[in-house]
Amino acid sequence: MATIVGLTGGIASGKSTISNMLKNRGITVIDADIEARLAVEPGQEAYNQIVEHFGREILLRDGSIDRAKLGEIVFNHENERHVLNGIVHPAVRKQMNDKKEEAIKRGDSIAVLDIPLLFESHLTELVKTIILVYVDAEVQLERLMTRNHYSEQEALARIRSQMPLMEKKKLSDFIIDNNGTIEESEEQLNHILIKLGL
Repeated sequence: MATIVGLTGGIASGKSTISNMLKNRGITVIDADIEARLAVEPGQEAYNQIVEHFGREILLRDGSIDRAKLGEIVFNHENERHVLNGIVHPAVRKQMNDKKEEAIKRGDSIAVLDIPLLFESHLTELVKTIILVYVDAEVQLERLMTRNHYSEQEALARIRSQMPLMEKKKLSDFIIDNNGTIEESEEQLNHILIKLGL
């Protein structure tokens, strides 16, 4: 039976780096962000519901969703964020579950569900073990401002839209402290995989 692991973190905590380390080991990683993009492509049910609610002004010329424009709306209006999540999350949950079942059928010993909003989206029942990629608040803020060229206010709006990493720490089985070097994080990941019997 495959071990189903949830990999989560906060925005700019370095979760993608850990996710890539797992992929490089040949471990199946099912990425919620990729599934979310696929779910909102033109023609998909979630896409139609988003356009119906938010209007055609959130679309680019080619008909695809302008993620920046939609992000601006939902990061500054909590009720609109709930509406969007209510449309996208069920579609993503179904796609991830289907891929998880495929991994189990293939006989994979482990499958990792990479879900940034694992706790916020109440998806913990999809996984057996949770690994959190953690960074200190000031490191998170600095990394996000640098990576996305956000002002402090823009970065804080995005960080505050998620559950604080300190709270996620209490709910996780394993913590990777990602404040240090990539090598230090990889060493922590190796220890976790050994504990999981991999």
